[in-house]
Amino acid sequence: MSFVAQWADWLPDLAPGLLTSVQLTALCLLFGMPLGLLLALMIESPVLPLRWGAFLAIEVGRGAPALVLLYLFYFGLPEAGLTLAAFTTAVISLSWTTGAYASELFRAGLAAVPRGQKEAALTTGLRGWSGFRHIVLPQALRISTPPLASLAVTIFQASSLAFVVSVPELMSKAYALSSLTFEYLSVFCLTAVLYAAITLVALGFVRIAERRLSRHL
Repeated sequence: MSFVAQWADWLPDLAPGLLTSVQLTALCLLFGMPLGLLLALMIESPVLPLRWGAFLAIEVGRGAPALVLLYLFYFGLPEAGLTLAAFTTAVISLSWTTGAYASELFRAGLAAVPRGQKEAALTTGLRGWSGFRHIVLPQALRISTPPLASLAVTIFQASSLAFVVSVPELMSKAYALSSLTFEYLSVFCLTAVLYAAITLVALGFVRIAERRLSRHL
């Protein structure tokens, strides 16, 4: 049996894991991106406790590997009397990582908005939150979109780490299949192809978004 026929036979076994990986990534982005924006705003706040809280969350989220956060929540919290499901643990851990890195991208986007735009908001009577929401934030989001899309691809790849806490994602399904077939090389090659296929499609959309956004910057 050729490897192509093998791969065709194995795809139904790996497809549920790929779907779980996509769902995990989607939830991490759903929670992590707003968290990143919130942290970016908090770190610029004049309120010292907010600034220090955001700084701590960002530095831990960026400094600690996602794998360490997974172990911390999955194996560490039960000692404190709190037990989380494996999937929930993965969502929380990777959302924290997503938010920490996204916060720096949002900060860069906010800093890149020309000062003249902020002054124009003031002259039109848009002050405080109104000026920020209607003038500054839309431009910052537009500037930040390409790097945030690249971060989303990275988080999809990092979702494979959830294998270590028994989330039935793609890597977990691949390991189970290879343990049954003993075709480790072929199974993990197929797994790599599936990850690469999703990544390449996503990167294609990122490139399109970058070209379209660059026309309006």
